Amino acid sequence: MIYLGQKIGSLWYSAMKRIIVIGCPGSGKSTFSRKLHKLTGIPLYHLDLMYWNPDRTIVDKSVFRERLVNAIQSEEWIIDGNYKSTLEMRLQACDTVVFLDYTVNVCLDGIKKRRGKPRTDMPWIENEEDGEFIEFVKNYNCQNRPRVMELLNQYANKDIYIFKERKEANEFLNSL
Repeated sequence: MIYLGQKIGSLWYSAMKRIIVIGCPGSGKSTFSRKLHKLTGIPLYHLDLMYWNPDRTIVDKSVFRERLVNAIQSEEWIIDGNYKSTLEMRLQACDTVVFLDYTVNVCLDGIKKRRGKPRTDMPWIENEEDGEFIEFVKNYNCQNRPRVMELLNQYANKDIYIFKERKEANEFLNSL
């Protein structure tokens, strides 16, 4: 069932065991996931840590997939990140989806605010603006969001929470 920014009661907490958190870069997926982890105690996995090396190179695709499969085989998990090549795999395995479906400006502001700060979800500190990455963010809603929505409709049997504003996501967390 798809919930559009609706508050939920504490009864849902017991049903959430395998959760994916998706959204445009800068939407706050990792921050939301850390808060959810703190509230629930469910183990948290960041796709960026599975994919990137500290020297900004990527791991082999087979290594990334193996790391992800190992996480998914656990009884409970929160996995934050997009990585469209594995989105359907995660959708098949999860029971709950949180989609932070924010405007481009909100996401660009999120990227600006995190620049230069250490993050637990990345193996390095982002100190400079990456033009290609910024273009990806600017084009996310027209190039990537339609596929995400298509997949969410295919997996509508999952509990899917789509938040359009940070306030809605925070209300969700506070309701737990």
